[in-house]
Amino acid sequence: MPIPRDPAEVDPRAPIFPIAAAAELAAMHPQTLRQYDRMGLVVPGRTRGGSRRYSLRDIEQLREVARLSTEGVRLAVIERILHMENEVQELRGRVRALEQELRAEREQRPGARVFATSANGAVITLRSGTRVRRQTDVVLWRPRSEE
Repeated sequence: MPIPRDPAEVDPRAPIFPIAAAAELAAMHPQTLRQYDRMGLVVPGRTRGGSRRYSLRDIEQLREVARLSTEGVRLAVIERILHMENEVQELRGRVRALEQELRAEREQRPGARVFATSANGAVITLRSGTRVRRQTDVVLWRPRSEE
C-alpha cells in the first residue's frame, strides 16, 4: 500500500500510532490509555505481536474522553456516548454507500422514474408518462424532478 502524500488521504481509522505517541497526542499518560483499553472505552488496533496501535479516530476519542471527564461526566456515560458516536459514524457510512448505489442505479436507468406494484405484488417500472394499465396497480414511488 503506497504512503499517502497528503494527510487528508490518511484513513482516520488506520491503526498507526504506538501507545507512547498516542498518549502524547492525546495529552494523557500511557497507563491511562491502557486502562481505557481494558475497560473497552477506546480500544486500539493491535500488531501481530500484540502491541497497541492507535488511529487518528482513537486519538480524537481519547481527547473527547478527557474533555468529558474534566466536565464531570462518569466513564460509564462516556462509554455510552462513544458507542453512540461510533454507531452514527457507521450509519452515515451506510447512508453514503446507499446513496452511491442509488445514483448508479439512476444512471443505468435514466428513463425509469415511476414504480408500481400489481395485485400479485410484482414491482413494475414505468417510463415517464406511462399510465398504469389496471385499476389494481398502485404507484409506490415517484422521485422529485431533478432541477
